[in-house]
Amino acid sequence: MDSEHPDPPGLLGSFRNLCENLLGSLHDRVALVSLELKEEKLRQIQVYFWINAILFAGVMAATFGSLTLVYLFWEKSRFAVLGGLTLLYSAAFVSIIAAFRRYLARQPLFLAATLQEIRQDRECFRTKN
Repeated sequence: MDSEHPDPPGLLGSFRNLCENLLGSLHDRVALVSLELKEEKLRQIQVYFWINAILFAGVMAATFGSLTLVYLFWEKSRFAVLGGLTLLYSAAFVSIIAAFRRYLARQPLFLAATLQEIRQDRECFRTKN
């Protein structure tokens, strides 16, 4: 004998099928949100480590490079060297901020796949009428 109970005909069966389909769709969307949250968390951790590595290496290079230049030109033109280094670091700072803003602008919208699936679901419901 069949282990599944056949749906009762009529309104009750249709309602049960509707509820089952809605719950299945909700389950899929929640699973997709969960996956996207996990991916976003990993991406944020990667960005955090990249930024820290860049900052550490940049600060160390700038510090020791600056100290070396100022030491070499201590007697002749230390103020000119310090001013030039300040301009150089300021220009680098502005260009890095501009590049980082472009990077952030290219990132996908948070929960983009989930929003797309919900949009498709809505379109499906609209076309069924």
